[in-house]
Amino acid sequence: MKEKKRLSVVILTKNSADLLNECLISASWADEIIILDSGSEDDTQDIAKRHNAKFYTQTDWRGFGQQRQLAQQYAQGQYIFMLDADERITPELKTAIQTILTKTHAEKKSQTVYSCCRRNFFLGRLIRHSGWYPDPVIRLYPRLQYQYGDEDVHESLNYGSAKVVRLKGDLLHLTYRDFFSFQKKQLDYAKAWASEHHKKGKRVSFLSIFIHSMGAFVKTFLLRLGFLDGQAGLLLSFVNAQYTFNKYAILWSLQRSKNRD
Repeated sequence: MKEKKRLSVVILTKNSADLLNECLISASWADEIIILDSGSEDDTQDIAKRHNAKFYTQTDWRGFGQQRQLAQQYAQGQYIFMLDADERITPELKTAIQTILTKTHAEKKSQTVYSCCRRNFFLGRLIRHSGWYPDPVIRLYPRLQYQYGDEDVHESLNYGSAKVVRLKGDLLHLTYRDFFSFQKKQLDYAKAWASEHHKKGKRVSFLSIFIHSMGAFVKTFLLRLGFLDGQAGLLLSFVNAQYTFNKYAILWSLQRSKNRD
């Protein structure tokens, strides 16, 4: 039997009880599961314990990037697979990951990180266009060599010059189950994005708010073939435009407030 590198699946949670069970089942074959929770008030911790996951808490929220950095520090495996509570590892992806973890592969490709595609579901429907598929994300990497950046939202792995290899198999991503939660999360992301870019000194004009918003709609509906997703594609195009409007409008308002001080 070939020796395999140990794998730590790392998950961030907050009030994820309605999603976590199936997520943990899909990752049950990993050597360990690390959960870093940011203050759940539901049954998230109880579900984690039933699956023998190692559960930690950090309520001093400093953004997704730093939260992932901290979660990774609890892991002991040679490789990390970063997973979200609303995602599931498919059998094909599991096989691809296990292949990489064999000793011969892992030693030869330590300067390599691995991506996979996500199958995103919106309001119960698989979205095949609109920029939502194949939606490649880097999730598997050697623990001691790489970690996430400090971004508040849309965080990414700092992998430098490492080679990125696409794994076979997809992640299932149950993006949003109802439109209200979708809108709320988009607004939270927009606020975090604006705050982060305001701290970095980024400035926008009033006119650019509308230019970026219209551009987001055109990009989603036409350039990314959102019209092929029917009503869901049209709705997503408007939502992307609204999200973009919120990002730049909040940023513009922050710089206006600073100028008045």
